[in-house]
Amino acid sequence: MAAPVSLQVEFGGGAELLFDGVKKHQVTLPSQPEPWDIRNLLKWIKTNLLKERPELFMQGESVRPGILVLINDADWELMGELDYKLQDQDNVLFISTLHGG
Repeated sequence: MAAPVSLQVEFGGGAELLFDGVKKHQVTLPSQPEPWDIRNLLKWIKTNLLKERPELFMQGESVRPGILVLINDADWELMGELDYKLQDQDNVLFISTLHGG
């Protein structure tokens, strides 16, 4: 059984507007049979933090194109994207590059 994981989850570039305007969230993910990964974190965020318009944040089981994801200041593409296994005290940052014109 995987232990609980404490994270800082941040939203920027306008993505925070989907989360009641709150940019930084300290979260503790509960114990579960499998280790927490980004895929499961996104499901948890959708259920527990996302306040409106999930289609502007998620597409399928991932983030929408145009949302950058940084894990401890590194591009998630270098970390394994959805399969990255979260570690206690990780910082996960979602930055929207989608802007109206």
